[in-house]
Amino acid sequence: MLTETQIGQIADELAAAERDRSMVPLLTARHPEMTVEDSYAVQNEWRRRGIEAGRRPAGHKIGLTSKVMQVATGITEPDYGTIFADMVHETGAVLEHGSFTGVRVEVELAFVLGRELSGRDLTGRETTIFDVLDATDYVVPALEVLSSRIEMEGRSIVDTISDNAAMGAMVYGGRPVRPHDVDLRWVSALLYRNETIEESGVAAAVLGHPARGVAWLADRLAGHGDRLEAGEIILAGSFTRPMWVHPGDTVHCDYGELGAVTCRFI
Repeated sequence: MLTETQIGQIADELAAAERDRSMVPLLTARHPEMTVEDSYAVQNEWRRRGIEAGRRPAGHKIGLTSKVMQVATGITEPDYGTIFADMVHETGAVLEHGSFTGVRVEVELAFVLGRELSGRDLTGRETTIFDVLDATDYVVPALEVLSSRIEMEGRSIVDTISDNAAMGAMVYGGRPVRPHDVDLRWVSALLYRNETIEESGVAAAVLGHPARGVAWLADRLAGHGDRLEAGEIILAGSFTRPMWVHPGDTVHCDYGELGAVTCRFI
């Protein structure tokens, strides 16, 4: 277990890395005693400082929810991070590549909540996908831009959580749908980089149903005395492998009947 002083020092390191567009050495190599709960404490301190500095929380992201992502990272359990409002962009956005580090793009669905979702209740009943669907106002196609503030080689779940689950930005677009109007499991996507298909997948790759990731998050937050609030955006997890992008790349993702999301890196 880390001390409060160590947690604050790591949060300072990560804030500096985000500001300087740099990476810090692996936390697990320097703090082998560090636990998952320690890493969420680091993330919460980083988040608290961001809010104190004027950043506005807009929601949460869930990571590592699909087999393809777990294989790509070597990490076998989900994690989550904070989405700040300054990370959210509309389709067609032009993003500065140098604003991120280790830049990759993932294909996701974003759930926009119409009411709060408190997670596991006092009886111990876990949140279900039906709870999530009932609490969701609409679902919209999205791309997540990953940015790593901690060295990528040899990362563990402790490193990724501390790093705000590598959240850099998100781009949303396409056609918003009510969650009961479409079988979300079968939402498919073709991910293009510069007019070439690089990845494809279906949303069922996220724990069998993308709403299941949101249910997992609600219960995980409940364990920390927190909950999902009405109006929050929840990125439910990628159903393709992360795709590396470079300055000058145009990224286009075709979600079929749900439309498309596009962004460009300069």
